[in-house]
Amino acid sequence: MSIYVGNLSYQVTEDDIKGVFAEYGSVKRVQVPTDRETDRPRGFAFVEMGTDAEETAAIEALDGAEWMGRALKVNKAKPREDRGSSGGNRGGYGGGGGRNRY
Repeated sequence: MSIYVGNLSYQVTEDDIKGVFAEYGSVKRVQVPTDRETDRPRGFAFVEMGTDAEETAAIEALDGAEWMGRALKVNKAKPREDRGSSGGNRGGYGGGGGRNRY
């Protein structure tokens, strides 16, 4: 399982986050997603700790804590939703229901 860390400064680095979370245990991985167009951090990250107990300790200590001038939002990460095409009208064609022209 991993931890979601939101409301991060856009100047934050993986090393910054690793340093903060290392106070609560071993940090296995830090991922800071970036914007595809600007390559800037998107203001959130995911952290994987060594054990569930370490994750719980980090969440309890850091959720709502102020860091780099921002109140952090820290909780268990939710599983990623499948973004595959699930039908719908993504092509922009069709629709127009309710218009009978007889």
